[in-house]
Amino acid sequence: MFGQANVLAQGEAAFPPSVEDFYLPSIVPWGAHDSYWFTKITAMVWLAVGILIIFFLASYRKPQLVPTKKQWLAESIYGFVRNNIAVDMIGHAGVRFAPYFTTLFCFVLLTNFFAIVPGLQISPNSHIAFPAILAVISYVLFIWVGIRHHGAGKFFKNALMPPAPWYILPLLVPIELFSTFIVRPFSLAVRLFANMFAGHMLLLVFTLGGFAMLNANIWLAPVSLLSWVMTIAVTFLEFLVICLQAYVFTVLTASYVQGSLADEH
Repeated sequence: MFGQANVLAQGEAAFPPSVEDFYLPSIVPWGAHDSYWFTKITAMVWLAVGILIIFFLASYRKPQLVPTKKQWLAESIYGFVRNNIAVDMIGHAGVRFAPYFTTLFCFVLLTNFFAIVPGLQISPNSHIAFPAILAVISYVLFIWVGIRHHGAGKFFKNALMPPAPWYILPLLVPIELFSTFIVRPFSLAVRLFANMFAGHMLLLVFTLGGFAMLNANIWLAPVSLLSWVMTIAVTFLEFLVICLQAYVFTVLTASYVQGSLADEH
């Protein structure tokens, strides 16, 4: 983002940015027609995976009764997700899902946090592909859990046929099918994507807007300073959104799993 701002300030780029600016160039070129093979976004995803693996391996390499700071932090994260998401949403049976929910929460939180890290300043989740893949994983999980717990027949019967008079079922079954098996993964992905994309665009608009007004007219210099102050304020707001969206994504996944385990849902 600030790289774009510097280019704009030097008069070397057109304003405003276009949708094409979100198609990042490949870091590793691979043929004339494959210009998006390994981009900055892909590199950040692998960076997040590496950071999480190294952090948890290092934290539990030599566990102690009196935990070190790294061990305390790792245990606190796991305890928060296990107690406040898995157990609260699912009950005691949710403990076995706590490792996945913790991984999901940490991954979404870290990749979201990249949006305000200098030099990175964009979240992989601001591209719909990554939230979509996470939503598909959660989608497969709650269906698999339901089939394994109830059997395929009973699971789909409970999911599609709510307790209601028989003459209402022709109306309710399509609604349940649409809301449970289509809307759930779609809304899960779009909610995360839209929040991170909107946050990135707000930061981009206020940052580049300050440079644009500064270059347009010297009398607009005080307004450009106000635009940059707004950038700082939006950054703090974005931090809250980053944490909230990681929590919401994990909680919704847990609620879908809880629904799959329920006798009637």
